[in-house]
Amino acid sequence: MTVTNTDTEDFYRLDEHELSFLKGATGITDDDALKKHIFEMRDVALKVYPYPCIKRLGFIRLKMPKNPEAYEHVLNLGKNDPNAILIELGCCLGNDVRNIAAAGFPSQNILASDLRSGFWDVSNQLYCNPTGDFKGSFIPGDALDPEFLDLLPQLTEAPPPPPPVLSTLTSFNPLHGYVSAIHTGSFFHLFSEEHQLFIARKFAGLLSPKAGSMIFGCHGSQPTKGFMRASGSNQIFCHTPESWEEMWTTQVFKPGQVEVKAWLKNSGKVLNNETDFWMLYWSVKRL
Repeated sequence: MTVTNTDTEDFYRLDEHELSFLKGATGITDDDALKKHIFEMRDVALKVYPYPCIKRLGFIRLKMPKNPEAYEHVLNLGKNDPNAILIELGCCLGNDVRNIAAAGFPSQNILASDLRSGFWDVSNQLYCNPTGDFKGSFIPGDALDPEFLDLLPQLTEAPPPPPPVLSTLTSFNPLHGYVSAIHTGSFFHLFSEEHQLFIARKFAGLLSPKAGSMIFGCHGSQPTKGFMRASGSNQIFCHTPESWEEMWTTQVFKPGQVEVKAWLKNSGKVLNNETDFWMLYWSVKRL
């Protein structure tokens, strides 16, 4: 699937942070050359899977920094604990994990994942000549597959160090209780209400029981809980900030175990400018 540049020209908008990161991570400092490279990589990524967000150049947007309190908290976890592990599910081309590594989170302690391994191949082409040395690892997998991510019991005490070597893993399951932070961007809205709860419980089993461990991210939502038409006949299930907080504090964790913050941001119109698209930004921190 090839899309002409004019189809997505309006989506090429970079804030100062994103532009600085991309220039450093690609080694391309000329604005026109960088733009050309990004559009070329967009066409390659669309051949892996034609997600609408790739067509709209979503892979150059940095999601973690748009949740600044959670982002700074996780960055500090990595800077202050040599064993802190960050994982990301639904990493697409990996811009967020590469960015937080450039900001100081030890990249050898980062493990990224996506359903399609081809996206990481494109990531290595996009960031082909970085100014920094990214040592993070990648594994493909399906969050609903128990061989990849099982529903593990929440630990009350941290497992003994050292944690598993990330570059040797083919599954998240050996990280039971070792993970300091989990990030997902534009991930949860791909699943039904039932599966969103199921995956949240899986994440809770991976998360370290240490105070300050965090799950955070963002995804499509609406001010009213229920289904929203995404494209064609496709629908996505949307939580509100209130129902999202209730899920984590009463259905995933026990009351008093976590602090949840969640808020909506209007991201503009979709579906021929007929429907407002809202992003739910959120964090779940162990107390």
